[in-house]
Amino acid sequence: MRVIFSILAAMALATPAGAHEIDNAKSIDIAVSGSIKEYCSMGGIANMDFGNLERRGLNRTAQVAFNCNLPFTMTINGERGALTHSTMPGGQGPFSGQLPYSLVVEMPVRHPATQMLSQTFSSRQLMAGGVISSNGGIATDGMVLGVELGIPSGEAGLLAGDYSEMITITVSPI
Repeated sequence: MRVIFSILAAMALATPAGAHEIDNAKSIDIAVSGSIKEYCSMGGIANMDFGNLERRGLNRTAQVAFNCNLPFTMTINGERGALTHSTMPGGQGPFSGQLPYSLVVEMPVRHPATQMLSQTFSSRQLMAGGVISSNGGIATDGMVLGVELGIPSGEAGLLAGDYSEMITITVSPI
């Protein structure tokens, strides 16, 4: 028992090597740092084929993987501002060569509470570029894109043939 008491007494009186008190020290600052790489990623989007354009009220939606760990601006451009006939974009006679559409973008954005951003653009607006801002938030839960076809402007409807449009989405950090 005496040996155990001697060891405990020696441990209580021992001072760690190099552990000296600092006179008049009130605080000590320690710099701690690190970083997280900025990234935005967007999943692929399958082509939206509407098939027979004679039917009215056609629309398609697509769930798109989207993740951005910093505030961003999204710019959406439509190449021609309408689904456009492949060889006669101006149409012919009473038949139109263009079919307008609208694009809806919906995405949850966190800052830190989640808010739903929702913006609708006409195909004509997309020629100049539609812009969505995350307003300081980040996106982690994807987005939904919806395309709804409009009504042709020609008296007799659309000219027979193939129609297409290219929509480009660009994400830039703020």
